[in-house]
Amino acid sequence: MPQGRMRRVHRYSNEFKITAVKLAALPGTLIQDVAKALDIHPFMLSRWKKQYREGLIKGKPHPDLQKLTKMEEKVSDQQRIRHLERALQKARLENDLLKKTMQFDVERRRMPSPLLRGIIKSTASPSSASTTTSPEAATTRGKKGP
Repeated sequence: MPQGRMRRVHRYSNEFKITAVKLAALPGTLIQDVAKALDIHPFMLSRWKKQYREGLIKGKPHPDLQKLTKMEEKVSDQQRIRHLERALQKARLENDLLKKTMQFDVERRRMPSPLLRGIIKSTASPSSASTTTSPEAATTRGKKGP
């Protein structure tokens, strides 16, 4: 026999299993949400659903409707939390994109355009009386066309 900790095995009643299956069958509910609300693994709930369909689990759901209603509320709260977390993630992504766009626009405005750089260089030397010309203009002076 192996040494170490022994795992504790939870045994759930058929009543609990059927109640969990009925909760998971409610429209708009996810197995993950029901499993989290009941503090069980989603795979276990899926297995119970399969066993219930095959007729291996028989019995009636929990007769106490107040507890069932509380579990339904927990499931709906889990769905709402999941929806709000997705909306928050989307809003954060949009906010980051807007920040980057604004920063890019500010940096672009600080730098003059390439066209303006050429004008600024030619007008930047007020001490020289002559205007600077491009090398192409200097080579074509005085030449006649073909």
